[in-house]
Amino acid sequence: MTQMTKGGNLPVPATALQVAVTWRQGPGVPDVDVSALLLGATGRVRSDTDLVFYNQPAHPSGTVRHLGKGQGADGTGADWLWLDLAAVEPGVDRVVVAASADAGTFGQVPSLDVRVSLPDGQPVASFAIVDASAETAFVFGEFYRRNGAWKFR
Repeated sequence: MTQMTKGGNLPVPATALQVAVTWRQGPGVPDVDVSALLLGATGRVRSDTDLVFYNQPAHPSGTVRHLGKGQGADGTGADWLWLDLAAVEPGVDRVVVAASADAGTFGQVPSLDVRVSLPDGQPVASFAIVDASAETAFVFGEFYRRNGAWKFR
């Protein structure tokens, strides 16, 4: 697995991937709600259906899905996305992984991390968020097309 640094990018397999945003839950820690935005060449969603989140858990193409939240026995929370990059429509240039903090800021969320893995759980990349402060919405990373291949930054 590659531990990414701020500003870095990494080629990723054009296959199905899972993305988890994880954090340490506890008293006073805001809930984290993850979403995916499918962006066209203009850098914008093409329609409301290009936003995938808990209340709209699947893109009509089936290539991006919100899998929901989970909690580990150690108090770690996670919110999951599933992407099939090989099947993402040609009109989509980027898939942005973002989140909002419910009733608080990301500076109040300890051990914030984004992890990309294969469907079997094999890790691909991880990035620890260490500089969050007053943000109530956050872009954790994006998958983007470059020279016919997918990368993550």
